[in-house]
Amino acid sequence: MAEETTNQQTEETVAEPSAFERIEAAVAKAREAGKYDFDAIVDDGLEEGIKSLTPDKIEKTINEVLQSETGVRLKAYVDTCVHCGLCSEACHVYMSLDKDPKYSPVGKVKRTMWKMIDKKGKLTPEEVKQCSIIASTECNLCRRCLQYCPFGIDIGYILSTVRRICHKLGVTPLYIQDTAHSHASTQNQMWVKEDEWIDTLFWQEDEARDEIPTIRIPLEKEGADFMYSVIGPEPKFRTQLIYQAAAIFDQAGLDWTMPATPGWDNSDMAMYTGDFEIMARNKKYHFECAQRLRVRKIVMGECGHAFRSVYDVGNRWLGWKMPPIPIIHSIQFFYELLRDGKIKVKEKFPEYVTFHDPCNTVRGMGLHEMGRQVAEAFTLGVKDMTPNREYNYCCNAGGGVINCGPPWKTKRVLANKAKAEQLARMKDQGVNTVVAPCHNCHGGLEDIIHDYGLEMELKFLGDIIYECMEKPGAVEE
Repeated sequence: MAEETTNQQTEETVAEPSAFERIEAAVAKAREAGKYDFDAIVDDGLEEGIKSLTPDKIEKTINEVLQSETGVRLKAYVDTCVHCGLCSEACHVYMSLDKDPKYSPVGKVKRTMWKMIDKKGKLTPEEVKQCSIIASTECNLCRRCLQYCPFGIDIGYILSTVRRICHKLGVTPLYIQDTAHSHASTQNQMWVKEDEWIDTLFWQEDEARDEIPTIRIPLEKEGADFMYSVIGPEPKFRTQLIYQAAAIFDQAGLDWTMPATPGWDNSDMAMYTGDFEIMARNKKYHFECAQRLRVRKIVMGECGHAFRSVYDVGNRWLGWKMPPIPIIHSIQFFYELLRDGKIKVKEKFPEYVTFHDPCNTVRGMGLHEMGRQVAEAFTLGVKDMTPNREYNYCCNAGGGVINCGPPWKTKRVLANKAKAEQLARMKDQGVNTVVAPCHNCHGGLEDIIHDYGLEMELKFLGDIIYECMEKPGAVEE
């Protein structure tokens, strides 16, 4: 009996911790190491930016933006808010950081926009720096709080206006500003040169021909049904996604093309720094690229913020109520290919998965059911996180937050314990794979999964489709 008890105790001692226990251990370790001291973070872009500020420049810039760029929309939001706080528990940052009121959506507005209005623009350089930190690193502009506000106040819009002011004052986090410079210089966010872009497409076509001998990535084909556009990180870091998309389009028998000139990158970090002039120029390149090729529509890869930029923000800054050429996100495009029988399931992904709803394609476009139907078709099934769909928690990488770079990574991960807990619930139910049809979501979730020790795998929809679809043109291994 004593021996059995000893064996039982030994088994209990070596038992694997649950996902929730791993989260608590990670948080305790971070607290012990002093990683919650966010005030100690130094960002050279912010520190250098405030050196040239003067009281007159700050006051003039704030009031110019408030008087000439915002209008009745901002006034309606500011005048309507009754400080009820119903938005607080909608925010993953507030929920993750001990429910500190300053991290609530209304708390962030009080520390930025309301301060600017109350002081009539008379802020100190240090106050401008704090406004930039709050707007750029504590808010993803995910608009989850909008779902809970009884008056429909768009706090994402208010904080994006704060970013706009900070940009015009030259006070922006270093890493995301460097990305905006890349957009300005190369029309893509990764400093990819034109010959590097073309070489990457040739390389991926060559790789794909080992599997599908007849495959081509059509470059500069005029009059095709659609132009496929991607974001800068694909040719830089995730080239397999270009390969996979080419395989899907080829085996579905589609008429498509990709451009060889600037305008191929549909991403836009300038939108998130508040540099709307560069944002508009990027979108103009993108639309003109498609118009030059005389395609019928643009199909965008699995990126949320790029879709927001092309479909909802950049086009409006250019003065177009709607884009000058139809645009469709790959979530919807894959759904339609499946619905119309152009892609078919060969074998299902042998696991249940959970589905992460990207803010910009779900709260911004309502594509949650289409994404789930594709995931359901190619896997054993989808088990949803709670909450989900338009109420899903943000990955805490979107809205430009991940692009603020290494100085802010620990804060970004710790400020999304709420998402880690969502994933942990699924992990403890035996779900090990997350389908996330968005690049920034992948970046944010990868960091959360790694730092909290959750040991889950991430997939794009394209990953699942490519792995499990029928490919009649492929050579057998």
